[in-house]
Amino acid sequence: MNTNDTFGPEDNIRSAAFPKRRFVFKEGFLDGIPIGLGYLAVSFSLGIAARNAGLSPFQGFLMSLLNNASAGEYAGLTLIAADAAYVEIALITLITNARYLLMSCALSQKFSPETSLLHRLLVGFDVTDELFGIAIARPGKLNPYYSYGAIAIAAPCWAVGTALGIIAGNLLPLRIVSALSVALFGMFLAIIIPPSRANKVVGVFVLLSFASSYASTLLPYLSTLSDGTRTIILTVALSAIAALLFPIKQEDTDHEA
Repeated sequence: MNTNDTFGPEDNIRSAAFPKRRFVFKEGFLDGIPIGLGYLAVSFSLGIAARNAGLSPFQGFLMSLLNNASAGEYAGLTLIAADAAYVEIALITLITNARYLLMSCALSQKFSPETSLLHRLLVGFDVTDELFGIAIARPGKLNPYYSYGAIAIAAPCWAVGTALGIIAGNLLPLRIVSALSVALFGMFLAIIIPPSRANKVVGVFVLLSFASSYASTLLPYLSTLSDGTRTIILTVALSAIAALLFPIKQEDTDHEA
């Protein structure tokens, strides 16, 4: 059989791209393992809150699998326990998770212009603080299969941890559950320290974000806003200042790509 009659140039391109996609997926999966382990521990306490709200292990698993956001789920569970209406639960979840809209907009700029809408939607399904951090820190354009690999381990761990927390209930002491949450702060430090050491401007604005976040809890008007709303305001303000004072030159962007 003549192979030229069977395979065309497009097939050669696809066959060459498959190993690369698998390699990038594996990279994302490996980078997502510590995030998944942290999620497994942190979501355990979320499962205890879900049990107190009357959710079954399967319901908690499905909730966390479809809505991977600790603050949004905590807010939703509070309203569920209070027998709130569906509209109220949906609204508070949207407001609490609104900061992910900004992360998604920033992450969309990392994709190649040829990236299809389907890939963008699939990656946007699970944009969390940690997954956003490792994706945005990668040099050059972002391959969606990297995010798929990280999501493949992080999302199930978050959902399984919630279900396990519901099953365990209040059997574990509160101190142990609180100690497990420290893993999440370790992940944050692992994300922000390397770029802060490599770029002084990034380091300065990281410190400014800490200071401004604390100050916003003390100021008269900002302190009355939700955590998600304050995060959005501070993110937009600090990003705008950084972009105006320290713009990234196009030559540097092209060289990095």
